[in-house]
Amino acid sequence: MKINELLQNLFPQGHSVQIQGKVLLGQARIALGEISVMGTTEAALIDHDIALQLAGEVLNVIEKTPQRPILFLVDTAGQILSRGAELLCLNKTFAHLAQAVDLARSQGHPTFALVTANAVSGGFLAFGLMADRTDALAGTEVRVMDLKAMSRVTKIDHTRLTELAQSSPIFAPGAENYLRMGALEKIWDKPRGHLVDEAFQEIKARATRPAGQIDQRQQKGLARGGRLLAAEINAQVR
Repeated sequence: MKINELLQNLFPQGHSVQIQGKVLLGQARIALGEISVMGTTEAALIDHDIALQLAGEVLNVIEKTPQRPILFLVDTAGQILSRGAELLCLNKTFAHLAQAVDLARSQGHPTFALVTANAVSGGFLAFGLMADRTDALAGTEVRVMDLKAMSRVTKIDHTRLTELAQSSPIFAPGAENYLRMGALEKIWDKPRGHLVDEAFQEIKARATRPAGQIDQRQQKGLARGGRLLAAEINAQVR
């Protein structure tokens, strides 16, 4: 689906989202009122410029529109694979972006991320998975690392990893597996405006819970059979 059609379907009440290269920035109207919209498109490779642009926009929203909801639209093929970017500490720039999103959450901004096409590696982790809630459209590609790369890093044979991926979502790419692990809350069949409304309403309702019950991703990963140890180990550490 083309980005303009996607935006029209998500925001039937209107929007002013602009496309700057592969970055999306703007506002939209939903049932709850005005929201800020930002993110990436066309499988963007996140470099310093994009990460700093997104972080700057988050900080701008925090400063100028207190507690306004923020929607992140995620379509990224991951971080740019550049030795120069790594030497300039791309990891610290990603950390800056993640901290900006975390600051927005702590300042009362409901944050929601929707994977629209691709959600890969650090490009996804730095802002998509930092949101209060993350959903995905059906058929999207969600992964941190493909199995061949994972094999090189872990030194586990690729054939063995392929076998493990059949029974454990931890090793397997795909939105359905991230749903089982609790990283995704819901998979949408189509982009629909009322689903954006429902997501933000759920986030606002969740904020009234006791602090330890606001983020339920580990518990959902356990209930869905995707992460069998994370919740228990976290409870032991606490």
